[in-house]
Formats: sequence, structure tokens, C-alpha cells
Amino acid sequence: MLETKKLSTPQEGFIPITRDVQSCITREGIQEGYCIVFCPHTTAGLTINENSDPDVVHDLLLGLQTAFGEDRRFRHAEGNSTAHLKASAMGSSVMVPIQGGKLILGIWQDIYFCEFDGPRLRTYHIQVIAT
Repeated sequence: MLETKKLSTPQEGFIPITRDVQSCITREGIQEGYCIVFCPHTTAGLTINENSDPDVVHDLLLGLQTAFGEDRRFRHAEGNSTAHLKASAMGSSVMVPIQGGKLILGIWQDIYFCEFDGPRLRTYHIQVIAT
């Protein structure tokens, strides 16, 4: 089963998508297996991180800005090289095991769609594989 989701994003930010992903698993009735979430964009990505303290997302964005700040030596004509760098650092997919019909995530973990070049209408794909 492959499901495609649409998402309106801010200019930059981490959007929690765990509930949408879990809903796909529940709808499909998968009890055991794996879930792969894929982002088909070059200036957005995916990650799994803490969901309890919003300062964590703030700090992640600040850290990425520090690590991948603007540089006048960048040559990409669109002017969004930092977004490409941040997306590459985050990665384009996550894979989470499923047990008992539920994603196996830590108590403080969420799956986040990471936007670095918005606002945009984005898509991501959810593939559920039963084992």
C-alpha cells in the first residue's frame, strides 16, 4: 500500500506527521511490518525527534541555520542552497517498525516533515509493508 499525502508548509519548520502515518497503518489493518515515509523534494526532508518540548524544534532549526548559513560563494541560481543542504542533512526518508498495529516510536518521538524552502504545497509518501 502506497499513500500520498499533501501538506501546506510554512517558510521553514518541522511539521509533525506521525498521526497521519499511524492512520494509514490503522486503515490498512497492518499488525506487523515496517512503514517507510519518503519525501520527494530536494529542499525538504524528514526526521524523527522529540515531540514533548517545542524548544527542541527551535534548537534544531537554529543549529541547522548555524551549520548551513548563507554564503555568497554559493552558485545555485535559485538562491536556496541552504535549503538543499539542510534537506540533505535531514534525509529524504524514515523507516519505523510496526508491532501490534502501532508505530514503534519512543515515548517522546514524532515523525516530522522538515520544510526549508516554503511556504509550499508539499507531498510525502507512506509505504506500509506487512511482514
